Amino acid sequence: MSILTLFVVIPVLMLLGLWIARNDNQVRGVMVAGSACLLALAVWLTITFIQLRNAGNHDAMLFTYSIPWFKPLNIAYSVGVDGISVVMLLLSAIIVFTGTFASWQLQPMKKGYFLWFTLLSIGVFGFFISTDMFTMFMFYEVALIPMYLLIGVWGSGPKEYAAMKLTLMLMGGSALLILGILGIYFFSGATTMDVQAIAAMHNIPVHIQKIFFPFIFIGFGVLGALFPFHTWSPDGHASAPTAVSMLHAGVLMKLGGYGCFRIAMYLLPEAAQQLSWIFLILTTISVVYGAFSACVQTDLKYINAYSSVSHCGLVLFALLMMTQTSCTGAVLQMLSHGLMTALFFALIGMIYGRTHTRDVRKLGGLMKIMPFLSVGYVIAGLANLGLPGLSGFIAEMTIFVGSFANNDTFHRTATIIACTSIVITAVYILRVVGKILYQKVADPHYETLTDATWDERVAVICLIACVAGLGLFPLWASNVISDAVGPILQNIL
Repeated sequence: MSILTLFVVIPVLMLLGLWIARNDNQVRGVMVAGSACLLALAVWLTITFIQLRNAGNHDAMLFTYSIPWFKPLNIAYSVGVDGISVVMLLLSAIIVFTGTFASWQLQPMKKGYFLWFTLLSIGVFGFFISTDMFTMFMFYEVALIPMYLLIGVWGSGPKEYAAMKLTLMLMGGSALLILGILGIYFFSGATTMDVQAIAAMHNIPVHIQKIFFPFIFIGFGVLGALFPFHTWSPDGHASAPTAVSMLHAGVLMKLGGYGCFRIAMYLLPEAAQQLSWIFLILTTISVVYGAFSACVQTDLKYINAYSSVSHCGLVLFALLMMTQTSCTGAVLQMLSHGLMTALFFALIGMIYGRTHTRDVRKLGGLMKIMPFLSVGYVIAGLANLGLPGLSGFIAEMTIFVGSFANNDTFHRTATIIACTSIVITAVYILRVVGKILYQKVADPHYETLTDATWDERVAVICLIACVAGLGLFPLWASNVISDAVGPILQNIL
């Protein structure tokens, strides 16, 4: 058995532990122990992966393992990781760990909440370790299904509407995905659903690729907030509990970009080249539209949700530019955005838990009342607008430099338009920071509020350390990602 299977086994054991747990303290103990083990495993895997690469092991996938699962369709439980998978697993482990502390005080039904939260994490980890298309799709579905209950039961606001809208749109995307996956399998003449094996064959006719590429790209793009299929995202984010918003925006939306690159573009390369201009227009709209939409919102969660639409659109935008630098930047953006949006949603949840409002117009003077949370919010905002020294800067600069390397007018024009999102982002971030943190106290009742508790500080400090760490020391991640991007781009180009 591959060591990677532990990323599924540990959450399964956590489910068992949660089922046995009899009180809130036991539930918390299970979650902390399990999420800490996952984080330690992800750190160990990252270090070991880098060591193996430095030692000269240049296999496309490391830590591989495969066992037949359903022979009539040649479905196998196949796992393996490259540099992209490794950083995504590390991101997922960080978000699950910090999300546990962000939900420390959650009531009611803490046990049930963490059961579904852990099931969601199984889907996320399983998706990133899978190299078999059908197994990947299965874990993808496992990640989506718990979202309905997590939002519909433990959410706030119009939670039933948001949960149903999210479920229907993502399941619609799933229907396109299964059609695309079966199309790739049958028309490639493959005797396996292994992604690497199908990519090596190069025998899917171009006219067939053109049929199934939109199915796969849109299917994954719905989760990646591709315009105009993004509308589930703001409502889902706004209604979700804090830790679910963290995992949802921080990791779940990254499944979309990962799938577009690993399945749609890698396995259908000719169609990717010929049809990319259509989706490049849509992603450019996503980037700018998301940023402009964030400017006119008054709810803190909606502001961050539309910001996520913009930043996740930037991921798909960079992938479609199809240069090594832009695609490396896309994965860096997935990593960076996952960390900083999780930090944002954690802080918004903590502020809402005290003030019972997310309306920017009703907040003010928080820097004086809760300085720790306010400083954290400033750091998250500066990372979001791309301040040098934080993760957002290195990711966005890599994307824009790599995208502008295309020397034709269309790609360079799209890049310039996408660059305007930087200015727009600065507008809504600085406006919100000035309004809620530095203006006069909006309600005398706020004067009695307390600052962050120890569990909240653990979550915030961990995420700030990661955002600053990636911004100050990005080379290790960039090298690991670039080594993985190269072989995939060679197959596409």
